[in-house]
Amino acid sequence: MDLTTTSVNMKDFGIELKDVQQAHERVKRHTKITPVMDFDYFDNKVSCKLYFKCELFQKTGSFKFRGAINSVSKLVEKEAPTDNVTVVTHSSGNHGQAVALAAKLCHVKAHIVMPSNAPTCKVNGVKGYGATVIHCFPSERAREEEADKVIKETNGCFIHSSQSLDVIAGQGTIGLELLEQVADLDAIVAPVGGGGMLSGICIAAKSIKPSIKVYAAEPINADDCARSMKAHKLLPNEKTPDTVADGLRVSVGPVTWPILHKLLDDVIVVSEEEILDNLRLMLEKTKLLIEPSSAVGVAAVRSSRFNHLIQEQNLKKVGVVLCGGNIDISKLKAILK
Repeated sequence: MDLTTTSVNMKDFGIELKDVQQAHERVKRHTKITPVMDFDYFDNKVSCKLYFKCELFQKTGSFKFRGAINSVSKLVEKEAPTDNVTVVTHSSGNHGQAVALAAKLCHVKAHIVMPSNAPTCKVNGVKGYGATVIHCFPSERAREEEADKVIKETNGCFIHSSQSLDVIAGQGTIGLELLEQVADLDAIVAPVGGGGMLSGICIAAKSIKPSIKVYAAEPINADDCARSMKAHKLLPNEKTPDTVADGLRVSVGPVTWPILHKLLDDVIVVSEEEILDNLRLMLEKTKLLIEPSSAVGVAAVRSSRFNHLIQEQNLKKVGVVLCGGNIDISKLKAILK
C-alpha cells in the first residue's frame, strides 16, 4: 500500500514527534547511540544500500532499554521520593531485562513476570539486574493475569512492553538517531511483535521525513500484523505463535494498531527457515551474534517481496533495525544445525 502522512495528525495517536524528542533528552545520559554498519556482502545481494542499526549493542542487548528507561525515569520524576515505588511488567525477556536495569538505575524495585519457556540467558539477565522474577505459563493471557496479581500485591506501576506511550516514545529515538546517522534514507525495515518500536519509528521518521517508507518484518507463524493490515482491523494471534523469534510472539495491541494502520507502508512475512538462514548468514558474514527476532528483519530485506518494493518504490538507501542480540548460547548449536 502507498501511504502518505500529509493528512495524518500525529496528535490523534496521543504521541507525536515532540514526545520522542523529549524522550531522547530524558534518556540520552543512560542509553548508547548504537552504531550503523554496512556490509559489502549484503549490498551485493540486493539492489539497494543497506544500513544496519545495531541495537544489539544497546544496554541490556536490545532496543527495549530505550522505552524502559524513558518510562521509569518519567515515573520517578512524578513519584519522588521513590522509596516505595515498584514497577511491574511481563516479558519473554528483552523488555524484562530493560525494565530491571531501568529500575536499578532509578533506585526503584522491579518485579518481572516471565513465561516458563523464556530463554535462560534472558531470565538470568533480569535477575542479574536485581529484579524479582515470577514464572508463569507461556501464554499472553497467563502473563497478563500473573502481572495483575503482582501489581495488586506490590501496589506496583505496570510498564507494558509495547502499549505504553512512554515506551513507544522511547523506542522512537531509534528513528531519530537513524535519520541523523544516514543522510537521505528512503526506507526503514524493523521487526514487529507488539508494535512499540515500529510505532515509535513511524512517528519519528514520518514526522521528520513524510516521504520515507516504513516496513514491518514479521514471522509467518506470528503474522497478526500482516493479517490486521490486510483486513483493516486488529486481528491478534489466537494462541501463542510457534516461532523461533521469541521476541515477536506477542500481538500488535490497541495502542500501537491505529499508528501502524495509518503509517505503516507494508508488512513482509518470512518463514522460519528464512529466519534461521539469515541468522547463520549474519554470524558468518558480519560476525554479529544477533537473536532470531533481529534475523526477521534481515530475512525481510533479502526476500523477493522486498526486491519488488525496491524496484517499485525506487529505494536506494534502506535502514534495517537489528533489534537485539540476546540469544541463549547453550541453544545456539541446535538453532543453527
